[in-house]
Amino acid sequence: MTFKRISLALAASLVVAAPAFAQTKLKWAHVYEPSEPFHTASVWAAQEIQKRTNGRYQIDVYPASQLGKENDINQGLALGTVDIIISGSSFAAKAFPRIGVTYYPYTFRNVDHLLAYTKSDIYKELTAGYEQKSGNEIIATTYYGTRHTTSNKPIAKCADMKGLKMRVPDVPAYLAMPRACGANTSPIAFAEVYLALQNGTVEAQENPLPTIEAKKFYEVQKHIVLTGHIVDHLNTVVAGALWKKLSDADKKIFTDVALEAAAKASKEVATREGELAAIFRSKGVSVTDVNTNEFRDTVLKNVPFEQFGYQKADWDRIQAIK
Repeated sequence: MTFKRISLALAASLVVAAPAFAQTKLKWAHVYEPSEPFHTASVWAAQEIQKRTNGRYQIDVYPASQLGKENDINQGLALGTVDIIISGSSFAAKAFPRIGVTYYPYTFRNVDHLLAYTKSDIYKELTAGYEQKSGNEIIATTYYGTRHTTSNKPIAKCADMKGLKMRVPDVPAYLAMPRACGANTSPIAFAEVYLALQNGTVEAQENPLPTIEAKKFYEVQKHIVLTGHIVDHLNTVVAGALWKKLSDADKKIFTDVALEAAAKASKEVATREGELAAIFRSKGVSVTDVNTNEFRDTVLKNVPFEQFGYQKADWDRIQAIK
C-alpha cells in the first residue's frame, strides 16, 4: 500500500471514529413582518449566536405569527413549542401584573426615557419578578415605537373618540386610553386587523408609525392622529427550560447578542419614525397633532392603576428616571 493510500485510510478511520457533532436546534418566534427591524435583528441574532457558539446552536426565526398569535407564542415558552420570542410586557404581565405598568398610557416621555428605564433598578426588579413567576428569562428590551391612533374620522380631542369602533389588543393597559376617551374597543388579533379595517368591522386602531407602514394600515385609514399614548417596547424572552440548560458562558453569549440586536432594532425604529409623518402625508393621509396632555389627564383621572394590578409606586419610580 502506498503512503498516499495509507494516509487516506487513516484519515477515513479518524472521520468514522470522531464523535457526531452535537447541534441544538431552536425556534425563535414573533408576530411581526419580515420587513420590520424586529425580524431582521432577530435573524441577525440567530446567526450571531450560531457563530459565537461555534455552530452549537442553530436558531430558525419564524415571523408574522407563523407559530401562532402573541398569546400562543407566550404560552409556547412553557409548552416547549418555542424557545425564544419577542413580545411585549403586556403579555409578560399575565404572569406578573406589576410589569404591565410600563404599558400604562403616558408612562414614558420618549424613546430615550424608555431606554434609560432598561438600565434602571426598577427594570431589573420588574423583569426579575416576571422571571420568578414565569420561569422564563427576559434578556433584552427593544423600542417598538410610540403608539398613535388611526381612524376613518378626524380626532382633535379625547372626546372625539366617543363611540369609535376601535381595535385594541386585549390587554388592560392598551385599553386604558381608548376607553377613558369613550371608544368601543374590540380585541381583534393582530394578523386580522387590516381586513377588519377594510371591511368596516372596526373604524380605528392604534400602533406605532412603522407598524402602520409595515401592515399597510394607511391604505384603509384616512387619519393618523399623533396621540403618542404609549412608548412601546418588546422583550426578548428565553424559555425557562432552555435557559436552565445553558452554561454560564452560553447565557452570556445569548444575552450579549440579544442586547446588540435590540440596540440595532431600536435605532432603526426611531430613525424610521422620524421620516414617516411626511411619507404618510405624501400618500394623502391626514397626519395631525393633538394636545397629549388632555389625553393624559383624562386617563389619569378615569383609569386608576390599581384596577390592573399595577403599583403607582412603580410608575412614580419610572417617572423619576432621567
